Amino acid sequence: MLELAGLSWRIGAVRIVDDVHLAVPEGEFLAVIGPNGAGKTSLFNLVSGVHRATSGAVLLDGRDVTRQPPHRRARGGIARTFQSSSVFATMTVAEHAELAARAAGARRVTAAAVTRLLARVRLEHRAGDLAAGLSHGDKRKLELAMLLAPTLAGDGPRLLLLDEPMAGVAAEETSELSSVLRELHQGEGRTVLMVEHHMDIVLGLADRVAVMHHGRLLAAGTPAAVMADATVQDAYVGEAL
Repeated sequence: MLELAGLSWRIGAVRIVDDVHLAVPEGEFLAVIGPNGAGKTSLFNLVSGVHRATSGAVLLDGRDVTRQPPHRRARGGIARTFQSSSVFATMTVAEHAELAARAAGARRVTAAAVTRLLARVRLEHRAGDLAAGLSHGDKRKLELAMLLAPTLAGDGPRLLLLDEPMAGVAAEETSELSSVLRELHQGEGRTVLMVEHHMDIVLGLADRVAVMHHGRLLAAGTPAAVMADATVQDAYVGEAL
């Protein structure tokens, strides 16, 4: 589904992302790990179009989208979240879902359809609540509902880019949020790329792990193979993944 071919992004002489080659088949859950400053979020910015690569290519279903702006890539099936939650404090949970569906082109959004959408992220019981009153974990689930809202207008996103979805989420909420992510991947068959620092979450969800280090892709493979890789171990002596 997604191929990164020699993808690079530099600012002046500094290479933030450096010659990344990576292929992600449809239906895979790929976790991207590495210390702060490794280039993980910058990689997501290049895939989603927030930044434009200085060299290399981003291919979606074999189509070169490297020069496309973010909204074109979104229409092509890419959806993403960011490290910081972004919801409207004075809008209800249901209003968020309806707004996102209408933005995707849904002409008529019924209350029943919104309820079904919210149920996919286990928020149907909060439909009438203001976003300001949600826990951080529920705000993360609401963001996922907004990513999925285009399904009310058509097929919806096929590739989800999740940038540290567990950041700031209370420990007692991570299990349910992990279950929601697992259902989106396994139950709905969506392809997921996730940046995450919590290794227990990564090992519980990911089919493969990609390790970033100083802007380069250091290794990619099954979680067990990557954790046992001598190059990865050498690179991270004294550093936390």
